[in-house]
Amino acid sequence: MWGGRTGALLRAWGLWPAGVRGRRPLGCNAASLAGNNSPQCWNCGGPGVPKRGDGFFCPQCRALQPPDLTRDYFSLMDCNRAFAVDTAKLQNRYQQLQRLVHPDFFSQRSQTEKDFSEKHATLVNDAYKTLLAPLSRGLYLVS
Repeated sequence: MWGGRTGALLRAWGLWPAGVRGRRPLGCNAASLAGNNSPQCWNCGGPGVPKRGDGFFCPQCRALQPPDLTRDYFSLMDCNRAFAVDTAKLQNRYQQLQRLVHPDFFSQRSQTEKDFSEKHATLVNDAYKTLLAPLSRGLYLVS
């Protein structure tokens, strides 16, 4: 099932599909799992994602990197962590991020990048829906 280059990368990073005993879930950022502050690119093995910017793409090969599922919705959407949110700014940021990571833009890329794109788009959609509605925003703030 997980053969070839993808399987080798998963084994090298210590990642494996969720539900397989003794392994970590696939959806996590490799850097957060390893406790490493400088992640490596899954595609080229380069020094990794820069700390500045969104960190969605490798600076060397421009391959889409795995999403950081631990990232706060407010930081992802570039908003202050407060109940009052500028919805126009939130909508602009949502559109900007979707232009970067929407799966339609990765149709000619590798299956790994397609999967990462879907995960990024889902994360962005969840963050937008949560922060747009006042009730869900408030619940997210207190959780």
